[in-house]
Amino acid sequence: MEVRFTVPGEPTGKGRPQTKVMYSAKGFTDKKTGKTRNTLVNNVTPKKTVIYENLVRTEYCNAYPEFRFADDAMLDMRIMAHYSIPKSASKKKKASMLANEIRPTKKPDMDNVVKIIADSLNQVAYRDDTQIVDCQCRKFYSETPRVEVIIRSIEPK
Repeated sequence: MEVRFTVPGEPTGKGRPQTKVMYSAKGFTDKKTGKTRNTLVNNVTPKKTVIYENLVRTEYCNAYPEFRFADDAMLDMRIMAHYSIPKSASKKKKASMLANEIRPTKKPDMDNVVKIIADSLNQVAYRDDTQIVDCQCRKFYSETPRVEVIIRSIEPK
């Protein structure tokens, strides 16, 4: 089985969780030690990451509302990230970008693009992204920024 869907817009990478420190006059009880402290450290996922993960899930569910790979399936994921062409690019450079002679070497890093796509689809397209045993991410320029995703199940030999 193979699924294909497109996430519109500029490719986005997984953001690092930000540490948020909260204070309380009464204090917080540490669940591990049982001691009371006045500060609590909490990791918060950046808003941009949450919004993009929801977009990825929505696009997958729109394309495949009832399909999920088997819990024991081995998966192959292909990601083609299409970045917008900078407005400052000359006509010659723009033509080279569209012909894939010049490819993006800018952020987000491809590992963060893979991470946000794979994490978004946990419990939606598959049980867990640990099922992905083969993955490829390629970066291109395009006049239509988007991320194209293909996921295939690998049949055991």
